Amino acid sequence: MKKLTPRAVVALTNAFLLLVVAVIGAVCFFPTVAPAAGIETRVHYRGRSENGISPMFNVYWGTEEVKSILDILDEYEVKVTFFIGGSWADDNAPLVKEIAERGHEIGTHGYFHKDQDKLSYEDNYREIQTSAEFLARASGKAITLFAPPSGAYSENTVNAADALNMQTILWSKDTIDWRDKDEDICYRRATEHAAAGDLVLMHPMAHTVKALPRILATYKEKGLNVITVSENIGE
Repeated sequence: MKKLTPRAVVALTNAFLLLVVAVIGAVCFFPTVAPAAGIETRVHYRGRSENGISPMFNVYWGTEEVKSILDILDEYEVKVTFFIGGSWADDNAPLVKEIAERGHEIGTHGYFHKDQDKLSYEDNYREIQTSAEFLARASGKAITLFAPPSGAYSENTVNAADALNMQTILWSKDTIDWRDKDEDICYRRATEHAAAGDLVLMHPMAHTVKALPRILATYKEKGLNVITVSENIGE
């Protein structure tokens, strides 16, 4: 075997060091590797509050209902979290700003209400990032929470949210008000066995607006304080 010259040894060493630097750079600037923690441990289905409960509204429709919800929340002097779809926000930017100015928290619900569990990491990243950037511009506040449309997510979804420094949010109580258009059913699902730490999913529907004052009054009777999702999960 031919012996390497000192110059060849130096060249090989430099090439190896360049390869190491390239690998480190790729890891730092393109965070596609999943964190060590399991996927379920990185998704919030409920909060940690000892006496707080979080009504949260997923918004892709219902502009007039959103306005009514804001007035009811003001009447009861509570602040909640709105997960807003980018395509709706694009048509209702002044209302997004108003939601923020009235003291409520804004999270992203994606841009086009896609099934995020079927998207690649890159497409998940793009869907979340695009909506979050638009909402941040419209509201003047940083967006740190992401609620997957239909609750559909995969490891790619959670990894993309993590890379964007966002918490992935699901729910512990679902009113299913988009399907069952009944005020009493909405009220029952939002309040039955309600407990501290609950994340309660609702939408801007006419019957939900009618049920909301009863829901908020019942939470107060149960000794539950209405708080934002970030407050509930301890952010």
